[in-house]
Amino acid sequence: MSMGFGSRRRGMNYRDSDDGSPRATFRQLFPFLLEHKRVLSIVIALSVAGAITSLAQPLVVAEVITLVGEAEPLGILVWVLVGLVVTAAILSGFRHYLLQRTGEGVVLSSRKALVAKMLNLPVAEFDQRRTGDLVSRVGSDTTLLRAVLTQGLVEAVGGSLTFVGAVIAMLYLDPILFLLTALVVSVAVTAVVTLSRRIRVASRKAQDKVGDLASSVERAISSVRTVRAANATQREIDSVTSDAEGAWRLGLAVAKISALVVPISGIALQIAFLVVLGVGGFRVASGALPIADLVAFILFLFMMIMPLGQAFGAISSVNQALGALGRIQEIISLPSESDGDVISNDVAAAENHGVAVEFVGVSFDYPEAAHKTEAEKLVAEALGEESLATAEIALVSRHQGPVLDDVSFAVPVGSKTAIVGPSGAGKSSLLSLMERFYDPTSGVIKVFGHESPSLPRETLRGYFGYVEQDAPVLAGTIRDNLLIGSPGASDDQLTAVLDEVNLRDILSRDPEGLDAQVGEGGVLLSGGERQRMAIARALLQAPAILLLDESTSSLDGPNELLMKHAIDKVSQERTVIVIAHRLATVVDSDQIIVLSGGTIDAIGTHDELLTSSSLYKNLAEHQLLV
Repeated sequence: MSMGFGSRRRGMNYRDSDDGSPRATFRQLFPFLLEHKRVLSIVIALSVAGAITSLAQPLVVAEVITLVGEAEPLGILVWVLVGLVVTAAILSGFRHYLLQRTGEGVVLSSRKALVAKMLNLPVAEFDQRRTGDLVSRVGSDTTLLRAVLTQGLVEAVGGSLTFVGAVIAMLYLDPILFLLTALVVSVAVTAVVTLSRRIRVASRKAQDKVGDLASSVERAISSVRTVRAANATQREIDSVTSDAEGAWRLGLAVAKISALVVPISGIALQIAFLVVLGVGGFRVASGALPIADLVAFILFLFMMIMPLGQAFGAISSVNQALGALGRIQEIISLPSESDGDVISNDVAAAENHGVAVEFVGVSFDYPEAAHKTEAEKLVAEALGEESLATAEIALVSRHQGPVLDDVSFAVPVGSKTAIVGPSGAGKSSLLSLMERFYDPTSGVIKVFGHESPSLPRETLRGYFGYVEQDAPVLAGTIRDNLLIGSPGASDDQLTAVLDEVNLRDILSRDPEGLDAQVGEGGVLLSGGERQRMAIARALLQAPAILLLDESTSSLDGPNELLMKHAIDKVSQERTVIVIAHRLATVVDSDQIIVLSGGTIDAIGTHDELLTSSSLYKNLAEHQLLV
């Protein structure tokens, strides 16, 4: 069974929008609105003033009609009416500007809160979620919150005052006509409220699908070379198109429900107007109602229906915003990485301890969702040539028991320690635990004598310089990449660290030097250059402990030798822990830890392990080191 590369996550939606996500409420909007309470107070004052000027107009019109009917001079009434109309228009325009401005402020504050929360989430959350969906929440979901102000809550203040004033005036002018009008309007309100519930549900589903689409596009663009090389372009297009059509269908569902709101309000207005004309005309003919009062009543009717129609439209917009807010709140309500940490105040002089890192009976297993994410990666590697079920079976066959099981070892300060073993032995997981991307299931990890949970994460990670197996190069310049962990470094320091990793020549390729662009994901650099750039970035931080995960895997022979010399040099100044498949790069390590199936097979020097560990000897023989 073949499927597109972009289809790999279907059937694995870890955040089901139908029943797994929190639903937003108006109460959750208040923190965003209260940040702008001063401007909103001005808007409300303008709304009140606008409502008063609008409500005064029918009364002045009625007086004008009465005076005309009695052949009396109008005096300044015409100018009063013109003044009221102009004032209402000016107030409306100024209020509209302030609402738009505040709406943009709400979007900004929600984006800032969301980004701050996202970048503080536990690493496990990023392992389980799709990047494109997170980007969509920051982009399109936050944009929808603008409708809360521009078409929603604050606009309703002035509208409600106008509505109430019109109702009172209509009751005063003719209670019978008002009751007939209210009957028509109440039916329309009931219908709109019923539809609004369906709008919120449909809007949430539509936003989820937009998140899926963003995820598919992000993945397709970031993997474009792999997709092209595998002749999977059309399958990828089909997959992204499928998500786009899904978002389109759900958008149509929202549009269909919302479209019912507009004609309902229009029909309510027309029926109410016809009732008022028919019954009102009869009452004028019978002498029960003056013609001036009927005209005023009709004007008040429009003033009552107009904010009601705005409210009907606002219900649709606000419910879409609440659907988007539900997706935003889902992220904001997640615990941050540091939540629940118990920090010790005794962190002074930690580096004076004789042991840099110590594992004591550490066991660890990834959350089930992380295993599912790994299954998705297997499908991605196959570019759709295997079914998802096949990938999961392959994963299950690889993952038997915990990732690490009762692991204990110590890394002396100033030593060079290598971690070797077959793929899937748990080597990279050791480094993730040191950095506290995850916490162990059981056991204790100590850094310079302190249990790692007792150290602030910023302090703990300040001890380490970490170069991942596939260390990313960020879009931007060479300078941007080097300064990410050392913002205060000088140009001389940047040039020196590039010399250390044999990257000085990249400065001569472009007249911009350190300000030369490296492209999206470092695409303008070779694989080996990207890896050396990541190592240079870590060395620039001058960490007490340097963690290298397959740091020379993309280097050719000469550069690998130069990098080995660079690592040997920095090993004299700091503790180095390196994961390696090529044993030739670590045979001179102070100690080598051999991992197999999540447990320690043996610990010793290269010569010791050749006699004490059959696994290590087998690895060495296959690499022609024996």
